[in-house]
Amino acid sequence: MAQLACRFGSGPASLTEIAEQEDLPRAYLEQLVLGLRDADLVRSTRGAHGGYELARAPELIVMGEVLRALEGPIAPMICASDDPNHMTCVRTGYCMVNFMWIRVRDAIAGALDSMTLADLVPRVARQAGPVLPILPTAITTTVAAD
Repeated sequence: MAQLACRFGSGPASLTEIAEQEDLPRAYLEQLVLGLRDADLVRSTRGAHGGYELARAPELIVMGEVLRALEGPIAPMICASDDPNHMTCVRTGYCMVNFMWIRVRDAIAGALDSMTLADLVPRVARQAGPVLPILPTAITTTVAAD
């Protein structure tokens, strides 16, 4: 999503390019974009210059939406899902730690729902184009001769 945010407004990006830049298998990205497309977060274009692009501006894509599209409901434990249709634990009504898990879930959801894709990819990076990976550089030291 960060790569697509950097390219927002410049047309679709191929998964092959993104896979190379992020050092991820293309097959893995293919699985990810299915959920993102189903959630209307990305759209695909077929053809020679096809690929994927954000369906909305990075400022309008909340990170909670992205995580839920990729991972499902936010649920640190089965008894604390943010999806009302999610299966619940039979002990929820009398469990002494359920309150803690609800607070953990709410804190995670609050953080994700208050952050947009634009917050992760500053405007400067978006104007510069695709994010290139940061590769480790060799560090050399000089040893003084005695």
